[in-house]
Amino acid sequence: MRVLVVGAGVAGPTLAYWLLRTGHEPTLVERAPRLREGGYVVDFWGAGFDVAERMGIVSRLREEGYRFREAREVSGSGRRIAHFDPVGVIEGAAAGRYITVGRSDLARTIYDAMDGEAETIFGDTVDSLTDDGGRVRVRFASGAERDFDLVVGADGLHSRVRDLAFGPEEEYERYLGITVAAFDLDGYRPRDELVAVMHTDVGAQTLRISLRDGATMFCCTFRHDGDVPVDDVPAQQALLRGRLRDVGWELPGILEQLPQARTFYMDRASQIRMPSWSQGRIALIGDAAAAPSLLAGQGSALAMAEAYTLACALHEADGDHRAAFAAYHARLATLVRTKQDAAVGLGSAFAPRNRAQLLLRDAVFGLMSIPLVAHLAMGRSLRDPVELPPVPTG
Repeated sequence: MRVLVVGAGVAGPTLAYWLLRTGHEPTLVERAPRLREGGYVVDFWGAGFDVAERMGIVSRLREEGYRFREAREVSGSGRRIAHFDPVGVIEGAAAGRYITVGRSDLARTIYDAMDGEAETIFGDTVDSLTDDGGRVRVRFASGAERDFDLVVGADGLHSRVRDLAFGPEEEYERYLGITVAAFDLDGYRPRDELVAVMHTDVGAQTLRISLRDGATMFCCTFRHDGDVPVDDVPAQQALLRGRLRDVGWELPGILEQLPQARTFYMDRASQIRMPSWSQGRIALIGDAAAAPSLLAGQGSALAMAEAYTLACALHEADGDHRAAFAAYHARLATLVRTKQDAAVGLGSAFAPRNRAQLLLRDAVFGLMSIPLVAHLAMGRSLRDPVELPPVPTG
C-alpha cells in the first residue's frame, strides 16, 4: 500500500522503516525544512529498546548516547544536597537495556536506518484529507495533491492530522499544569562532564547537562497556568525569564544567554487521551495518538513500539486496514494508559507545588543512593508489560 506518514521525528521514520520491510511504499512528509536538531535527552528502555534491537541500531545509539556517572541535586548556592549513580541504579535495574540519548540523535539514527529508501518531503505538511473509503486524497500546504491508501499522523502533540480527521486538540489534550523548555548553549560554564545537575525550587526545576563539542543542554520545567506562545521564540523566552528570574542558583547567567541559544524548544507538558487511534483509512501514532507527556520520560520509546506494532498489524492483516488498526489499538492501549496515569502523579518531582513537596522530593532523591531502595523504586517501571509482535517475515 501507499502510506503517507506525516512527521519525521521518532515515530514516523520508525513506521516507515518497518513499512518498507513489509512491502509497502511509505512517503514521509515533515513540516520542518530538515530533520530537527537540539531538544532534550531521553531515557530509552523497555519496548522501545526492543524495537531498536530489531532494527539493528542499538550500537549506534550507544555511541550517540551518554552514560552519566552522577545525577546531582544542588541547593541555590550550588552545594550538593543529594546524588546517585544513574548508571549503576538504572542500567542495573534494566539489565543493561537502557540508553540516555538526545531525542534528535535518536530520530536521526532511525531515519538513517532507512538508507534513503523512503520518499521524504521536507518543508511541507498536510492541508486537507478526504477519505472516500477507497483512498485518501491529500492536499498539501504547498498546493500539491496526491492519493494514498492510508495516512498515518506521527506529527506530535499538536498533530495536524488529528485536527483534520478527529477534531480539535482541546477535545483530547490533558494539560498537566507544567511547561517545559529545552535549549543548548555553547561554551557555558561551569561544566560538569557526565553529571546531570539539577536545582529544584517550589514550582520549578532546572537541569543542566554537558553535551559533546562544548555544548550544554538545559531543561526547565515550571508550573504555569496561562497560555504558551506558539511558534514565537522571543515571547517564549520572555515567559521563561519572567517565570525563573527569581529562582536563584545559576539561573540569572543562564537566562542572560538565552538569545545565544543554538536551539530552543518550549511547550506544555500535556497528554493526549483518545478513545480510538484510527478513523477510516487514517490512523495516529506517537504523541499524536497518546502522548504520555514529557514527565513520563518514555514518549520516544512508546512511539517506536506503537510504530512497530502498527506496521506488524498491517502485515498480519494482509491489507485489511480496519483489522490492523483495531489490533494495534488492542495490543497497546492498556500499556499506554498505564504510562499516562503514572505520569500524572510525577509533577511534584519536576515542579513541587509547595515547600513540603520540595522537601519530600529531595528526601526521595537522596534515598536513590541506596542500591536496594533504587532498585525497588525503579525496577518495575523499567519493564514494559507488553509482548511485541514477532518480526514480520515473508
